[in-house]
Amino acid sequence: MKTKHIFLYILISIAIFSCDSFLEEDPKALIAPETFYASENDARQAMNGVYGILKNNSIYGQVGLDVFYDNGADIIEPNRAANIFEPIGNYSMNEAIADVSVQKMSVSDTWKDLYRVINNVNIIIDRVTGNQAITEASQADIIADARFVRALSYWHITNLWGDAPYYTEALEIDEVKVLGRTDEATIINGILDDLEFAQANLKDAYTGDDSGRASKWAAAIIEAKIYMQQEQWQDGLDKCLEIINQSPHALMPNYAAVFSASNEYNSEIIWSLDFAKDIRGQFEEGTVREDGTLPAVFGNGNWRPSMFSPRLRDEPKNSDERTALRDALNARDEAFNGTGLQVASKDFAENFPINDLRRPLNIADTYLGFELNFPYMPKFWNLDVNDSPRFNHSDNRLVFRLADVHLMAAECENERPGGDPSVAYNYIKDIRERAYSTVFEAEALKGLNKEQFREAIYDERKWELAGECMRRYDLIRWGILQEVVQDLEYRFWDPAANIKAWHDKLPIPLQELQTNPALLESDPTNNGYR
Repeated sequence: MKTKHIFLYILISIAIFSCDSFLEEDPKALIAPETFYASENDARQAMNGVYGILKNNSIYGQVGLDVFYDNGADIIEPNRAANIFEPIGNYSMNEAIADVSVQKMSVSDTWKDLYRVINNVNIIIDRVTGNQAITEASQADIIADARFVRALSYWHITNLWGDAPYYTEALEIDEVKVLGRTDEATIINGILDDLEFAQANLKDAYTGDDSGRASKWAAAIIEAKIYMQQEQWQDGLDKCLEIINQSPHALMPNYAAVFSASNEYNSEIIWSLDFAKDIRGQFEEGTVREDGTLPAVFGNGNWRPSMFSPRLRDEPKNSDERTALRDALNARDEAFNGTGLQVASKDFAENFPINDLRRPLNIADTYLGFELNFPYMPKFWNLDVNDSPRFNHSDNRLVFRLADVHLMAAECENERPGGDPSVAYNYIKDIRERAYSTVFEAEALKGLNKEQFREAIYDERKWELAGECMRRYDLIRWGILQEVVQDLEYRFWDPAANIKAWHDKLPIPLQELQTNPALLESDPTNNGYR
């Protein structure tokens, strides 16, 4: 998918998904007329367009979902005040701020784009089902792909907003704009139904031109996560073990290899979104020059590595050495040309175990012998000025990997009735052993009781999965977000003083409430923000 079809689906996604207000759109007009489904290829192009929306800045492009899943917790913060992150990072969010869009990123942008995905896959499913121009086998594959993406989108919606509008039919806009909020439990049941269908009909893996498509195991990991949210520990464990024992995925022998730009589809990656250099993304719409070229600052929708890469004006700690640092970088065809807006938080950098081999990939406070002002996360940066220039990265966007499943299995075993912490440790044994130089250090978590192992998992997920769009989600499902944040010291914000119990959910944006007052009928407080 990286090169052969990317031009087409980017054009489709820009043409049919770029309106300002979702509820002002005509869903039937978002996809071409009936002839668009005259063949299997047409239907697959439509799905490529949907994947294009997932790559928007509001979801998996730039920082997107990271704002809500990683910021405002104990791993990441910006290196300076930034309006993209402040409402979550400093817990100043309200209904009006939810509508403020910065580079196509806001609560409102994420809400609208997730519902654009849902609306369009509903239409695709409707038009593919029973379509005589498409074989039954291909119908099942396309519909499974669509239902996975719908489940993913509704899962994010329930994580972020809880109760929300829920529909699985191809509705007209007038029908959509009067929908109230469906209770979260009902939506979750629908998600599980979609995920079961996806697992029954998607392949173990997709390669070649289909690289970047989600497999049955991506659906399985979301199902396992839902069981854990529901504290159905045995069901969660069973699903995790199914992934570990039956999928083609395997842990990489060392932590650094997981994030190698030269092996983006390594055995540990269950799903990553495929990006390509020099392809315009959604945020770049309208920025083309008269001669057809793009300004140097613009590339495809994946700006994320630049968010984690240092900015030379901030470094090194001794500013008199800046020229020497620039020269040292140039000699390696590298540059500190990122934004530095996502760095390791003060608490994370101070508490990450010094003897943990994962530390250098998550905390870099020196580079090429120069002491740095901020602790960066090198596993996400790409300093190569030739293959990965600023804001123009081909780096895939990691979504799910197998190490997460091993940690999930350990947690499920420990928490289930009759669970055994020593058995739970075996599920993370390989992760621990690749994280330490000696078996003695790795086995520090052996012999713990249930409560001790629970606390250890809290930390182990932090060290292993730092910055992978998991942490705030984990703290919320554990019921400890407020407790953790109130014990943090940030560099320049004071979230401890601002966080409230209702901050585990987002407000529905004011624009949506004004367009559809039915959204307030079941909860006039708008998740506590009124």
